[in-house]
Amino acid sequence: MIKPDDSALENQYNPFDAPVPGQSLADEPGNYPWEHPPKQTDPSAVLESLWETLTDTESAEQVILMLESGVPVEAIARVITFTGFAEGEFTPDVGLLIAEPLMKMITAVGMRAGVKNLRISLEDLSNKKTIRNILSLKEAKKKIEQTAKKMAVESKPMSMPQQGNGLLARPQMEMEE
Repeated sequence: MIKPDDSALENQYNPFDAPVPGQSLADEPGNYPWEHPPKQTDPSAVLESLWETLTDTESAEQVILMLESGVPVEAIARVITFTGFAEGEFTPDVGLLIAEPLMKMITAVGMRAGVKNLRISLEDLSNKKTIRNILSLKEAKKKIEQTAKKMAVESKPMSMPQQGNGLLARPQMEMEE
């Protein structure tokens, strides 16, 4: 059996291997793609290129697989827009403008593929099993609280135990009159 190299794991998770606070203020500008002018500024041109990418065989298969596994359309659209901005393809403003049409494109790909139970938003609670589990947990909590109240009412007040005479017991002080 091959054992992982501990030094590789140590380098990967070293908490001290991070930038110094304020280092970004001292770096030379232009190191990242979003610090340069975007490649596209026209939202319709961006949507056109995204449609070509989404309808590509490999990309469409990945999107359909994600939709079938329950990933919401909104989550996929957010990842695409953020990635486009981070790679310098377009500005954040263009990303906001294309969000709704992009979601419609992804939904169209999913509907064309025949995806059942297509989740649109991140807040979509169409999973009935999850709702049933939440309701059963609430009912169980109410029953536990009712049982605890009954036990509190029915139980007799406990008397304080007598002072122990064990090895670790406090020494008793006798009061002399």
